[in-house]
Amino acid sequence: MHKFSKTISGSLRVAITVCCWMGMVGFMTVIANGQTKSQTKPTTSGKGQSGSKSTGKVQTTGVTRYVNTFVGTAPLTDPKILGYKLPEGWRSWAGLTFPGSSLPNAMVQLSPMTRYQPAGAGYQYEDSVIVSFTHTNKGHWNLGNIPILPLPQSASPSISGKVGEDKNNTELIYGSRFTHGNERSSPGFYQVYLEDYQIQADLTSTLRCGYHRYTFKNNTGRKILFDLSKALSRVSTWTIEQAGPKAVQGFQSGENVYFYAVFNTNIEKLEVKDAGTKSGFAIVHLANGSKGPVELKIGLSFVSAANAKQNLEQEIGTKSFETIRQQANQQWETLLSQIQIKGGTPAQKEMLYSCLYRSLLWPALRSDVNGEYTDAKRQKAKADFDYYTEPSLWDTYRNKDVLLGLISPKVALNVIKSMKDVGEKTGVMPTFFHGDHGTSSIAGAYLRGIDGFDVKETYQLLLKNATVPGPARPYLTEYMEKGYISDPDVANPHVETKAKAGVSKTLEYSYDDYSLAQIAKKLGDSANYKMLIARSKNYKNMFDPSTRFMRGRLENGEWIKNFNPQYPYYEYMYREGNAWQLSFFAPHDMQGLISLYGGAKGFESKLDSLFIVPWNPTYIARNVETMIGQYCHGNQPDHEAPFGYYFIGKPEKTQKILDYILNNLYGIKDGLTLAGMDDAGEMSAWYVLNALGLYTFSATDPEYLVTVPLFDQVNWKTSTGKQLVIRKPSSGRDLTSIQVNGKTNQGYFVSHDLFTKGGTITVQTK
Repeated sequence: MHKFSKTISGSLRVAITVCCWMGMVGFMTVIANGQTKSQTKPTTSGKGQSGSKSTGKVQTTGVTRYVNTFVGTAPLTDPKILGYKLPEGWRSWAGLTFPGSSLPNAMVQLSPMTRYQPAGAGYQYEDSVIVSFTHTNKGHWNLGNIPILPLPQSASPSISGKVGEDKNNTELIYGSRFTHGNERSSPGFYQVYLEDYQIQADLTSTLRCGYHRYTFKNNTGRKILFDLSKALSRVSTWTIEQAGPKAVQGFQSGENVYFYAVFNTNIEKLEVKDAGTKSGFAIVHLANGSKGPVELKIGLSFVSAANAKQNLEQEIGTKSFETIRQQANQQWETLLSQIQIKGGTPAQKEMLYSCLYRSLLWPALRSDVNGEYTDAKRQKAKADFDYYTEPSLWDTYRNKDVLLGLISPKVALNVIKSMKDVGEKTGVMPTFFHGDHGTSSIAGAYLRGIDGFDVKETYQLLLKNATVPGPARPYLTEYMEKGYISDPDVANPHVETKAKAGVSKTLEYSYDDYSLAQIAKKLGDSANYKMLIARSKNYKNMFDPSTRFMRGRLENGEWIKNFNPQYPYYEYMYREGNAWQLSFFAPHDMQGLISLYGGAKGFESKLDSLFIVPWNPTYIARNVETMIGQYCHGNQPDHEAPFGYYFIGKPEKTQKILDYILNNLYGIKDGLTLAGMDDAGEMSAWYVLNALGLYTFSATDPEYLVTVPLFDQVNWKTSTGKQLVIRKPSSGRDLTSIQVNGKTNQGYFVSHDLFTKGGTITVQTK
């Protein structure tokens, strides 16, 4: 844990004086003057003009009125921010969020789809056609299940839609034009007018169900499309059948989702074209006679259509659309209002609550109201806890998983139980993508008091990940034998070169070992604690003192010769980054890292250079974007780097970088653009925590690095019912001292005890 003996006294203002990166002049002005440009404030309510850049937020009361569900849906195009000019046909991987209806950590995310592939979350703000409303979403390249679209009598496929990565691979599909001026949303609600079809669509949802309301201009010949061959995930087969005079049920492969849907009017016929194929679809023809809106209530399940029906009957039943919508809004209000703020600009308030909202959408519920779920071995199972998807651990362990535990500890507990269930069924605890960061996520929760799970059995599963070679930790044998993971010396490596990503794995496994050691220590397993703590120093084996970078090694221990520290790779030496971005990662041992650079002066010089050395605009890796020098805020691997100045007693240098990021890289241009892929809420959680003044620098440790909040006062109602108050009495942005409950704090970290007992943090600035 990071503790410092010195008391902060005074501000050590140090100016970074060199600036030459693309767009660095603006940033260096910030460093020099401590100023940032304000965000453009989006339209906050009502309908804008057709074709305008406004957002149609629905006026609600309480803090939900600040949430803008469209944040993150607009593209990032400015090469001065991206670091490179987008090649023709590319869309940056910024945001990739969805604007539709969802409850916190729900099974259902009911959202508009403007395209299927390639489309991230399926909704792109610059698009002008809606092709369906789908029921699952993560803000990533999967899900998008059970596409539904209302059709008038005369509708026919007429839109050329992408159906694969090949831009020439298109087909005629159903869809209608729309404008943002006729689009509105709020937490738990989405509305749009489909211009070509002359239909207003209103959407709301519960945990496991969607509720559609379609108002047709012409009530004759109304149809509902179930475009079941399409999704963001690959679909190989699907089924649909009529299940009563007003109901249909079916299945869609890929994510293996079942559904049961009920209309408020009779079905005249169910038309199925090319059943179960990759190009087929179904159309429900509704009987004429009714004059009101068509209402469609649909339950989802990952177990069976019968369970989907039960979910629907229990969660919606005979409740009206407005009742479900109001309940959805109230659930969000209850959750988000745990944090109350004073001060700040309207744009900052909007971004804070919009980011907090996105931080609480994932992981997603996967068990039904009867407790059944499909487990990791695709078998039906039943539990006495809510079963959730795995977190996006490579991204979210850094901050989002901790934030989830602070806001929704019961969900965080059930996520851990779900991960343990996966470990029991497969023999491997979930790791997600890269590293073994379930260890940090679980250790951090456990050390913060979330302990209502079988800790000893979970620990044994995590220990198996760390000590038994297998799929959890690739190249573990080499790591244990040599203390590092090697890569080959490739003659002409490029972005797509595939190898072991040995530098990233070694650094990440070292931190994972540290995280697991903390559980071992608390459980009294001294032998494994000593072993794991020793291994946590392995990050040092990747440090090349001759270049002062974390550098790839060959199997024989020599350094990789063809070495360019500025060049980014997806999977060679580094995972989605370059040497600059990975050379400051040792959140568990910053003093050890600083010593590698020869002490505070050498470390500071190198860290200064991270934010100064210009990015080469010809080095293009699509998710390595949004550059401040070599620092990349648009992707996760170096998100700890700006905080490094704290460990040499210069927090004011960190704060200038944080302020630039907070005020310039969230809500870019039109107020809707993010600086990088939200990645299931990690980018959003980064903003929330730094805007409030507490960051999870080492997420495993039950402590928080104090930064200067954007707001004058934060009142945080904790899960124990206590009140944590964060005060910033003056308007300055340079941190001078910290008081906890009126007493001067020793160092820059505060304990998690403040979240259990309550208290006041006063951040003094000048």
